[in-house]
Amino acid sequence: MPVRLKLRDIAFFERPVQFARPFRFGAITINATPQLFVRVEIEVEGRGTAVGASAELLVPKWFDKRPELSPAQTVDGLRRSLEIARGLYLARTGFLTAFDLHASCIGAQVATCAKKNIPALAAAYGPAEIDKAILDALLRAAETSFFDGMAGNVAGIDARLSPDLKDADVVQFLSGRKPLSRVAVRHTVGLDDAVEGEGGVADPRENAGANYFKLKLAGDPAADAARLARIGKELDRLGRDPRVTLDANEQYADLAALQALMDRLDHDPALRPIASRLLYVEQPMPRDITRQSPLGSLAARSFIIDEADDSYDAFPAARALRYRGISSKSCKGLYKSIINATRAAKWSAGGQTFFVTGEDLTCQAGLAVQQDLALGAFLGITHAERNGHHYVDGFGDTPAAEAQAFAAAHPDLYVDAGQGARLSIHNGDLLTGSLHAAGFATSVHPDWAALRPLEQPRSIQEQLA
Repeated sequence: MPVRLKLRDIAFFERPVQFARPFRFGAITINATPQLFVRVEIEVEGRGTAVGASAELLVPKWFDKRPELSPAQTVDGLRRSLEIARGLYLARTGFLTAFDLHASCIGAQVATCAKKNIPALAAAYGPAEIDKAILDALLRAAETSFFDGMAGNVAGIDARLSPDLKDADVVQFLSGRKPLSRVAVRHTVGLDDAVEGEGGVADPRENAGANYFKLKLAGDPAADAARLARIGKELDRLGRDPRVTLDANEQYADLAALQALMDRLDHDPALRPIASRLLYVEQPMPRDITRQSPLGSLAARSFIIDEADDSYDAFPAARALRYRGISSKSCKGLYKSIINATRAAKWSAGGQTFFVTGEDLTCQAGLAVQQDLALGAFLGITHAERNGHHYVDGFGDTPAAEAQAFAAAHPDLYVDAGQGARLSIHNGDLLTGSLHAAGFATSVHPDWAALRPLEQPRSIQEQLA
């Protein structure tokens, strides 16, 4: 049954994160970026007060890729999104369900951000992170796990933001969930990552025994095909038959360029190791072009949207363009992921296959990876991109005591082999057993005293001036 709550406080913090190796995707290379932390305090009707937390990287040039903006300016846009959302959420002073809060604020959030030149995908970041922290506090107060709480719809999710569904569709989907006990890691091969030799695709010290690989594309059909052919040779050397996904991060200019790559996949023998293993292609074209471009015959392969998923009606719109899937990322909103998974299940009952995938904007060890992993396991996503352990050295700059607390509370997820706690991958999989804790997939919280307050954002107009 839904439980009502009243917000008392929302606080934002951040911590610098240095990458162990450059991560190049699309038009950006990341070597470092801050990680956001959210702390909320709520009063739960009849149950007293509780504190909840969430975390996510403040990733530049993904939510907002406009070329006239610097990476730092796009991070400031995310900070502004958070501050706007904080004001909207705290303005709701009565007892509401967690989803009431989200649903009553998301429209105003997008509209207010638009007036400040912040696009819808970045606008959703603020509510997404606040919602996770609220849910953590609510589940702690209810003394239940994320998996049990969501199956019982403790947040009060309904179909008010998705008129193509009925409330009963959502409740039926939630109550029928049987969370996965393990989720396979999909290993990312970034555009600057080695392909052959030490540190390459077939190096087990790098791929951690993964049976799934996510391969980044740069948007040039000939260059991408040549690189995929090299990766295919390395996959053949693994001694197992992994599956692959391709992610262009909006780099293919149009359908003609995309068709050129697909033609190569269909006809070039050198690409057979990739084509025969390919599950889907993720967000090939810019989000605006995507919305204007039906896939047509390209839909013979499975395509999904990611950056184009900036509203509750994005999945139905993509379906009309013959896309089959959509990504789940908790940084885009956990409630939207649940609604989209409900849609995929309902639509698939009609005969065609629709699906939700698990993608990762470098979720870091601790809160971020645990909450996103739990969401995927609840939705039944059997494999998910998990690149935080690859691009950042374990817990990175997290204080040792904090990292050790997470490792002790979640021993199936972390291991210390003498170089600090790191994500523990079991035959290519992550285990979810310890995520069945009271709260949103975590038994511990960050060391708040070791974090610095969120930097004060400037508006994009101020920065351009």
